[in-house]
Order: sequence, then structure tokens, then C-alpha cells
Amino acid sequence: MPNQLINETSPYLLQHAHNPVDWLPWNNGALEKAKTQNKPIFLSIGYAACHWCHVMAHESFEDPKIAEIINAHFIPIKVDREERPDLDSIYMVAVVTMTGRGGWPMSMFLTPEGQPFYGGTYFPPSPRHGLPSFQEVLISIAETWKSSQVEIRASAEQLTAHIQQNQAWQTTTSSLTGKLNLKQAAASLISSVDKQNGGWGTAPKFPSPLSLEFLLLQHMNGHETALDVVTHTLREMQKGGINDVVGGGFHRYATDHAWLIPHFEKMLYDNAQLALTYLHAFLVTGDITFKHTCEATLDFIAREMRHSNGGFYSSLDADSEGEEGKFYVWSSEEIHTALSNHPNLQELISLSYPVTPSGNFEGHNILRRKRTIQSIADEIGLTLEETIAQLNKAHILLQKFRSQRIRPQTDDKVLTFWNALALRAFSEAARYLQRQDYLKIAETNASFILKHMRQDGKLMRSWRKGALTQPAFLEDYAGMILALLSIYQSSPNNHWYQNALSLTNEMVDNFQASDGSFYTTRHDQENLILRPREIQDNVTPSSNALAAHVLLVMSLYTGRGDWRQAAETLLNSTQKICLQYPASFAYWLQVLDLSSNTVDQIAVLLPDGTNPPSWLSANLWNTYRPYTLLAQSTFPPTHNSPDLLKFRPLKNNQPTIYFCRGTTCLPEFTTENEFIEQVNP
Repeated sequence: MPNQLINETSPYLLQHAHNPVDWLPWNNGALEKAKTQNKPIFLSIGYAACHWCHVMAHESFEDPKIAEIINAHFIPIKVDREERPDLDSIYMVAVVTMTGRGGWPMSMFLTPEGQPFYGGTYFPPSPRHGLPSFQEVLISIAETWKSSQVEIRASAEQLTAHIQQNQAWQTTTSSLTGKLNLKQAAASLISSVDKQNGGWGTAPKFPSPLSLEFLLLQHMNGHETALDVVTHTLREMQKGGINDVVGGGFHRYATDHAWLIPHFEKMLYDNAQLALTYLHAFLVTGDITFKHTCEATLDFIAREMRHSNGGFYSSLDADSEGEEGKFYVWSSEEIHTALSNHPNLQELISLSYPVTPSGNFEGHNILRRKRTIQSIADEIGLTLEETIAQLNKAHILLQKFRSQRIRPQTDDKVLTFWNALALRAFSEAARYLQRQDYLKIAETNASFILKHMRQDGKLMRSWRKGALTQPAFLEDYAGMILALLSIYQSSPNNHWYQNALSLTNEMVDNFQASDGSFYTTRHDQENLILRPREIQDNVTPSSNALAAHVLLVMSLYTGRGDWRQAAETLLNSTQKICLQYPASFAYWLQVLDLSSNTVDQIAVLLPDGTNPPSWLSANLWNTYRPYTLLAQSTFPPTHNSPDLLKFRPLKNNQPTIYFCRGTTCLPEFTTENEFIEQVNP
């Protein structure tokens, strides 16, 4: 018989619905049951694409003997971390405090009141590598709870107090940093880069798009070596291994220092952020291989991670047929069969990816280039563009062959924040690359979220098969606002801006604390052992950094000085630690960079029934403009249009452009030559 998870919508929770463990979802009923029965809670947190979550589920949660122990002595609760980042962040601090490291699966033991007293990550079914068996852990905790409950509760109180103190917001009164300090933060990042393979750290090695984006900005502000670090890292990653050169998209991380052997899961948030970084690198350098990687990544998302209604799925599993990576690896015979009718493409693949009978990964081959595409082009006598086109043909044939395999499972829930990251990537690629198909994807996605991911007036976190779960968190609001402002600059529809403005007011009203920082959860969400506030960036930006970014940009659109001051309050309170630890606060550093730069504000007013002149987009988005805000509207603008558009008339009933650089505004103009002279001097 299934347990109560059968009524949930999360694919991760549903994967455990037929375990013999009597799992409960996190809700008031489960917590009340623990209090009534005076049993400790066993809290298991994971996510659908987590390989070791699957391993522990198979080894322990499917074992009737272990399930019997859990059911007899604990109230077992299962949580999808992607639906509940608030719970995940609270108890991750606890497990790191206790063990010195964190990760998933997270295995926590709590008092009936939800206070943690013991925890870890993966526990094996038998003692291994210094870890006790999971059964030993369960029995020991059950016995200790019976014999020493008072001591356990006292310890849990102390640990909870420590977590609460850890979450306290530290404020400072220093003035905002200048460009010199940002340059020093960039130098600190550069000094720790892997000079041979790019990126940071050894194994496991994660892509770091937030750090790369910050270094791109520093290059634009005159840093001499920042661009070299960015381009070297991006080129090393795009060769393959962590990058799925056949189907597009990036795997979660590399298990080695050279980006060859990935952990094969694919996450929406990784691919959205990396697509944007490759786009920006292309715009800065003109390297068309970066453009190709950006488009291949976005095309993968559009093809394999998109619901017919426009929402983007969360992830693809690492495993298929019980083996990690089986879907993605190759034998030399398979390559030969897939390209048997195309000897030229067979030769090109052979030149590009060393494929051997013995392989480079457990007897199989992970495709990874050993040479640059330019060197291959030179050898075969084609241009770089022609070689990329031929490689694309070969990849399509390999992809067709691979599609006959059993695919990894898809976590098809739609998360607001992760969709916002993808929406931002598609909308920027649409305007910079002049891709109308990307703009259509972005508009459909934005419309879906605004229409279908609200309940009782609240933005919601998760959607799956028409069911909504969990009110949205701060990152959902802030991420969605930034995404809507991005699509507004690609599509002159005031609807996008109006929704961004409305969500900004909701964000401030429902998440802001009295000291100016922002809580992770809404004011009216359930009470936990603490109300978390996220400061440090992770694989995605810190929600408070996103909020600071929102307030900074919206202050320029609206003219609201109080929002500018609120953004500066957040930046003031974090800048010291950001500059000290740039790798952990790289998105904060991007926002600090924006606050210290002069921002171009462009207002375009159009006679009713007309479109923006074609030369505007061609001249405006032919280069990377991170310090430019565009507002567009038919004339006269509505009352809730950006302040940039107000009190500005049309000139000779023609599309009229107003341009301000920082606080200095120039006369309005209507021609391409005037635009080139004033905006692109």
C-alpha cells in the first residue's frame, strides 16, 4: 500500500510513495503527530535528480527491516528541497554545524518541535568508509531518545540557538565601495583560478557562472586579465564531458579537475545561467563558438525541458536503466553505426573527439574535444563557421541515434525561480541574437507563470499537472521581477513592466524585515524554528542579492529614491564580506558593480500603431550592455508605465528617443545617425 506521499505532486516525493516507510509530507498534521506520540522526527531531504538519494532509497528506504525500525520509533517526513528551500537551508546549517559538511540526501533527526539534534547525509546499509550503518544510527538514536530525552532536548535547544544566531543579519554603516575594491575582489578570484583547466577548485568541480559574470564586468571596467580567465574557463568547459556536445546543455558538475567525467544530472538553473554567460562572452569577444554553445544550451532547454504550455521543467536525472550516465556515453561501434552513411562526418567526429575501444570512462567514451575547432577547420580546409555547421550535422545524427535509448527521468515540476532564470536567458538571447523564436519561447513562459502560478492573489513556488504547491519564496519574487524587466527590454509590451512593478510592491510588503534585509519566506507563511534569511550565494544568486538588484533597477525605472536607498542599505551591510570572499558573493559583487557604474537610460515613445524602428534594435543590441535600461511605450504612456517615459512628448509624431547617461539627459532625437552619435559615440 502506498504511504501518504501518493497524494503529493513532487516527482521526488512520488518516487517514495511506495516505500515501506510510512512517509509523511511536511505539514502541520505530521508535526502534530510527532508531538502527540512524543517521537523524534526523521527528516529526509533530497531531490529527484540526486543520484545518492536514489542509492539510499534503494538500499534503506525500500528495505522492510529498516522501514520497520523507522515506523516504530520515528515520525518519518520526506521533503523535496526544490519545493522547500526554506527547510533545506535551515537544516543544512544544522548538518554542516554538526558534521562539517553538507549535501544530499540530507538525513536529520529532530525533536517533535522540529529542533535538530543529530544528522548527516548519506548513510550506507552496512558500515563503510568510517560511516556507521543506517540501521545502527536508527537504533542508537531510538534508544538514546528513550533513555536521555532531557539531554537531547537541551542539546537541540543549543543547536537551534546557534542556527538562529548564524542567521542574524549583520549591518554596517560604511559607504558603498568604489571600483578599486571591486578590482581587488576580481584579483582575488583570479589568483585562485585553475590556470590549466579553468574554473575554481579541484574535484568535484562546479561551473561558476556567477564568478565568470562578475569577471566579465570587471573586464568591461578595465581589468587587464579578467577576460582571459573567463574565456579560458568557458573554452575548457565547452569541449565536452560536462558539456553534452551531442544534445546540448551542461551536466551538474565534473567529478574530476579537467571537466571530463560529469555527474550526469542536468539542472534547469545551471543551463539557464551558463547559456547567459556564454551569450555575454560572445558579445564581449565575438567568439562564435560561445554563441554556438549558448544556442545549443537554449535549444536543449526548449526541446527537452519545456512543457507544451510554456513552463520549463526542473531537471533530468543522472541515471537511466539503473546506471549513472548510461544515456550519454558511447562505444566506438555506436559512433560508427550512427554515422555509417556519412564518411565525411565520421572523419570530422574522429578528429574532434578521441574515441577508443577501451574508452575514457568505465569502458565507454565520454565525448570531449582535445583540440580547438579552429585547428580542426584548418586541417580539413573549411572555415570556422563551416566546421561548426558540419559538427552540428554530425551531432544531430548522433542525437537521433541516442534518442532510441531509454531516457533519464524528467522532474517535470515547474519552479518559479528556476523558470525566471531561463526566461531571462531566452529574453536576452532573443534581443542580442535577433532570435524571434527565442522571444516567443520567453513570452509564452512569462505568460504561463503570470497566469497559472498564482493562487488567492499570491505567487506560488511550484506547478505540476495543474496543481500548485507552496507560496513563493523571496527568490521566486525577485528572480521573476528581473526576468520580466528583461523581457520588457526585448518586447515593447507594458504588460511585462506592470507585472514587475506589482511584484516588486508585493516583495517589499511581504518579505522585508525592519532592518532592511529580506526574509526567505513571506510574513504569513508557517512558523518554523526560525525565519531564514539567505545572504551567501550558492549555485544560484542569494535571494537578498536578487532583492537588492531588483530595488536598484526598479528605482531607475520608477524614480523612487526610497527603493534606491533600500538597495544601498542591503549592499552596505554585505559589502565587507563580499569583498573578502568574492567566490561566495559573486552576484552581490555584480550588483555592487552596477551601483558604482553610470547607467544609460533609454526611453522610446511610439505613435499609436507603430513599432520601434528596426535600426534601434540593430544599433542598441549589437554589443553587450549590462549598464543600459530600456523603456518603451506607445504615446501617451499609461499611468503605471516607467517614470522614464513620463512627461516626454513625441517629436513630429515620429518614434522619439530620450537618452540619459547617469543623471545627464540629452535632447530627444528620431534618427539613426543621432542615435549613433549620442548613444554609441
